[in-house]
Amino acid sequence: MVLDMSLDELFDQFDKLRVLIIGDVMLDSYVWGRVERISPEAPVPVVTVDRRELRLGGAGNVLLNVQALGAEAIICSVIGTDGPGDQLEQELCNRGLNCNGLIRSKARITTIKERIIAGSQQVVRVDTETDKYITADERAQLVAKAKELIPTCHVVIFEDYDKGVLSKEAIAEITDFANEQQIPTVVDPKKRNFLSYQNTTLFKPNLKELREGLKVDFDVDKPEELQAAVDQLKETLNLKGALITLSERGAFIDYNNEKLKLPAHIRKIADVSGAGDTVISIAACCVALKQSPGIIAGLSNLGGGLVCESVGVVPIDKAQLKQEAKESL
Repeated sequence: MVLDMSLDELFDQFDKLRVLIIGDVMLDSYVWGRVERISPEAPVPVVTVDRRELRLGGAGNVLLNVQALGAEAIICSVIGTDGPGDQLEQELCNRGLNCNGLIRSKARITTIKERIIAGSQQVVRVDTETDKYITADERAQLVAKAKELIPTCHVVIFEDYDKGVLSKEAIAEITDFANEQQIPTVVDPKKRNFLSYQNTTLFKPNLKELREGLKVDFDVDKPEELQAAVDQLKETLNLKGALITLSERGAFIDYNNEKLKLPAHIRKIADVSGAGDTVISIAACCVALKQSPGIIAGLSNLGGGLVCESVGVVPIDKAQLKQEAKESL
């Protein structure tokens, strides 16, 4: 794999980037405890709480990964004026993240996903959320914030969790503006808006999202069938490039007239949660620095595998990523 600059230079350049993340930011709440009896009210376990923890979820984990790479991560999103919204904004501030693009709405609830864990077993997850699109006024505010911030940034990440912050209209207006400013756009899509990301720079679905988004089935182990699906994706959305994550099969990139399939690195997998957030963060920073498809896919694929060795959702360890990249890229 040919490096456009040394790995030391590349990792130093990450520190100079400003990355705008637009999408659904949420709170992950964890309640840890123990079960010693069954409730007399219903045949359910009673969890005696030992500790609670709040973490950034959704686009928040992308912010943390971008920050872990050394870049400045800026959120552009809409959350509620409720208690969880206050907690979410406080979590962002506590971690030194830029909240200049955060919009608070009285008409909207803040997404919070609460996990009740007894011992090592998740007992139940309670989601407080809405997936309704933000109002036209809120959308106008979101687009205005994005247009204010984009000229000061090096790359835009659309981090879509289908919770309503991103709509077809907002995506189109923001993408058109970014393209006018010659700022690349990198997309982590979900099902509802899958076909709305026209004219973006790099589109990163996983295999399931690619099949469902295009409503096609194909044998991923047959290179010509995978390539045909990617060709269809690029043509349908008029993309400059696509990066397809293939889980244990690695990754495939079609970008800047290069097509590469990279195998997954053999690892002891503890937890795949958050791997996609790491991949999109690394890919976006590499795109911002005009790296080759081989480096974009290779470093992203490596980072996505690395975080799978940790339990829970954790951002990438920059020093570890750099060391492994020197050994394997």
